[in-house]
Amino acid sequence: MLASMRRGGKLSQAELARRSGVPRTAINAYERGTRTPTATTLMRLVEACDLTLTPTPRPTLDLAANAVILEQVLDLAELLPQRPRGPLEFPPLVAA
Repeated sequence: MLASMRRGGKLSQAELARRSGVPRTAINAYERGTRTPTATTLMRLVEACDLTLTPTPRPTLDLAANAVILEQVLDLAELLPQRPRGPLEFPPLVAA
């Protein structure tokens, strides 16, 4: 996402680093997915690309409907056959 945002603004990693004050090595790591920016850093990067973030509201949960579904799942689970508890047995591994 960051790389496409940066490219959309026609910015190199070095230029984005200069505008945002975030080290180029960190930007590279964010784009590769080896690090995750904090919310503050992300806002700096977005603003450096001349973009804005618009938060979306969380969906509302229908607790009554979810309770009904959970009750149905638990009722179904009680109908499943039970296996005896104990250690699981696996076939021996044979080296090829």
